Order: sequence, then C-alpha cells, then structure tokens
Amino acid sequence: MIVYLIRRLMQSTLVVLAMTVILFVGVYAIGDPVEILISPDADQMERERAIAALGLDRPLWLQYLTFLQNALRGDLGRSFVFNEPALTLIMQKMPATLELAFAATFFAILIGLPLGLWAGLRPEARSSRVIMATSILGFSLPSFWVGLMLIMVFAVQLGWLPSTGRGPTAELFGVQWSFLTIDGLRHLILPAINLSLFKVSLVIRLTRAGVRETVLMDYVKFARAKGLSESRVIFVHVLKNIMIPVITVTALEFGSTIAFSVVTESIFAWPGMGKLIIDSIYVLDRPVIVAYLMIIVLMFIMLNFTVDVLYSVLDPRVRLQDQKA
Repeated sequence: MIVYLIRRLMQSTLVVLAMTVILFVGVYAIGDPVEILISPDADQMERERAIAALGLDRPLWLQYLTFLQNALRGDLGRSFVFNEPALTLIMQKMPATLELAFAATFFAILIGLPLGLWAGLRPEARSSRVIMATSILGFSLPSFWVGLMLIMVFAVQLGWLPSTGRGPTAELFGVQWSFLTIDGLRHLILPAINLSLFKVSLVIRLTRAGVRETVLMDYVKFARAKGLSESRVIFVHVLKNIMIPVITVTALEFGSTIAFSVVTESIFAWPGMGKLIIDSIYVLDRPVIVAYLMIIVLMFIMLNFTVDVLYSVLDPRVRLQDQKA
C-alpha cells in the first residue's frame, strides 16, 4: 500500500510540474499586458520602468524559474492590476465559487437521482422516455443560452428570483456564505440550476444504467423471492449499490463544475473565481491567470489522487494490477 501511494504521489508531482511549464509558457506567450496597463501617452522611459517593475524585461525561462521558486513558498505572483498577491485575490473569491459548485452538485443529485431511478425501474414507460429524451438537452444546450433564458423567465417576466449578484451573506467558520440568508439563497438558485444542468443529465444516465444492471443481479432476485417489499428492495439493495459509481463520478466532476463555472458566473455576475479570471483575461493580468489555472489543475489532481487512493483501499486488485504493470 505504501509503495502504491508513493508511486501515485510521484506521478501527481510530475503532472503538476509539467502543467506549470505548459500553463506558464502558454499564458506568457500571449499578448502584451503593457499595451493595456500603460497609457498610450506614456513615453518610452515610463514604459521601460513599468516593464521592469512587472518583471517582463527578463527572459521567459528566468521568469518561469522565479515563478516556480516563489510557488514552492506559496507565492504565485502579484496582480498587475490590483498590486496584491494573486493567491490572495483568488482565495477571496473561492468561497463564492465553491458555494455555487456545491449547490449545483446538490441540485444534480437531488433532481437526477430520482429521475434516473424512475427511468431505470420503468424503462418502457412514456415518462421514462421523456426523462431520457430531456436529459439530452442537458448535454446539448449551451449554458450561456440557458442562463439568459432563466434570467428572462424567472427574473424579468415572473420576477420571482434576482438575476445577478450574490446577495447578502452570513459568516460561518470565518467565511461569508450567501446560502445562510434568505435573500442570498434566492440569488443562488438560478446560477446553481444553470451550472447543474449538465450534471443532472449525467446523474440521470448513470443512475438509469446502474439500475438496469443491478435489477438483474441474483441478490435482487433473491430479495424479491424472500418477499421483501418493493420499496426495501429498491432503496436497500438497488439504490445502495448504484450509489458508489454515481458518487464517484459526481466527485470527479466537481472539479469540472468549478472550472466551467466561468460562463455561469459571468452571466449572473456571480463574484467568484470565474468572474475574476474573465476580468483578468481582459487586462492580461498574467499572475492571476496563471494562479487560477494552477489552482484548478491542483484541484483536479488532488481529486483524482483521492479517488485512486479510495479505490485502492476498497479494492486491493487495483494495487495488484498497478504492481504488475
């Protein structure tokens, strides 16, 4: 087990190092922030002073080594625009994004699980066919269009929910959360639903596939032969066994939920990391862009590493296959 963990940890470290090179070179090779940050009326001397102050006069490889050295100390650079540590700016916006991602995941399980269970238990019913056909829309419709439609219907025409902003917040564990207030919860509903559409469709299809496979298992047939009630068979023997892959995939998709919240946060003016990265791209605030992408990469790697470890604990065959490979 220790050897397996060390090997996975070394692989994750190499992936992080490779991604730092790709992200840094990719971001720093695009555009010139000096053209945006410095007034066109500035003379050449002022421009050179600004370039030197931003550290853009050094070779790219030296800038990367400086970035890597600082990153090992937890310093991902200072924002060109705000003149604050990029990591501090992102950490200030992270609670809003995490709140939105958790709410979207909650809606995905709350809506997708019962619909997928119904579609799996009654595959020939008309309602099941409607559910499966509707789930295709979650994969197909662009989130920016759905977000605009949600705003138009529920905010503009019906006036039930606010269209933009996070609303008032309350403090919990030293962090401000909007779901703790009624008005903040109203602000959270529309962007969370918009962000959860793809995940709802995914959970529906995973649940339906799991149910269709599980109901044919011998232990389910034996449970029914013993005379157990249908509800007990479904909730104890069927649902319990399909939750492992559903929760696993949902957990892995949590990272992509955070990454793809950029569009939703921009549409609903949600003050999270996604809106910050869009604003930073407009002004080529490179330290913030690199820091944001690094945090997303680390989040994906940590989620995958955690899932690998849990699988190795639950199923020793994973470790054995890795050793043979």
